[in-house]
Amino acid sequence: MTRRGADAADLAAGVFVLLLGGVAVWAAGVIPTTPLYAQVGPKAVPYVVGGGLAGLGVLLVAAALRGGWSADLPEVAEAGPPNPRALGWLGGGLVMNLLLIGPLGFSLSAAAQFVCTARAFGSTTPGRDAAIALAVSLAAFFLFVEALGVNIGAGVLEAAILRAIGREVI
Repeated sequence: MTRRGADAADLAAGVFVLLLGGVAVWAAGVIPTTPLYAQVGPKAVPYVVGGGLAGLGVLLVAAALRGGWSADLPEVAEAGPPNPRALGWLGGGLVMNLLLIGPLGFSLSAAAQFVCTARAFGSTTPGRDAAIALAVSLAAFFLFVEALGVNIGAGVLEAAILRAIGREVI
C-alpha cells in the first residue's frame, strides 16, 4: 500500500468511526424514558459509548491528517486481503440474530450469533461454542432482569427456565 493510499484509508476509517459515534449519540437521544428513572436511565450507556466512539473518531481523523497510522504498523501491511468466508460468517450471524430474536428470544439468538462469530474467527467446535454462548447469554439475560430490573422479554429458553424455577414469565 502506498503512503497516499494508507492516508486515505486511515482518513476514511476515522470519518466512519466519527459518524458511527454521531449516530450512536443521536440514537441514544431518541430512546424513550419514563419519569421512573431518577438517576441513570436507559440513555446513559449509549451516550457513553457514542461519545467514546465520536472521541475515538476525532483522534483517528487527526492522526490521519498528520500522516496516518496504518503504514507504521507492520501487521497492517502483512494482513493481506479480507477473508470473504469469515465476513460471511459474521454477516450471517448478525442476520440470524435479527431473524431469531423475535420468535426465540435474546439468549438463543445471541447464542446463534456467538457461534457464527466464533466460526468466523476460526473455531471448529460449534458445540462448545454454543454451550459457552448459552451460558453467557443466559447470564446476561438474568443480570438484566434480576439485578438491573430491566425487562428485555423472555424468549423460549428464558421462559422455560423461569417456569422451572417457579418464577413469573415476563
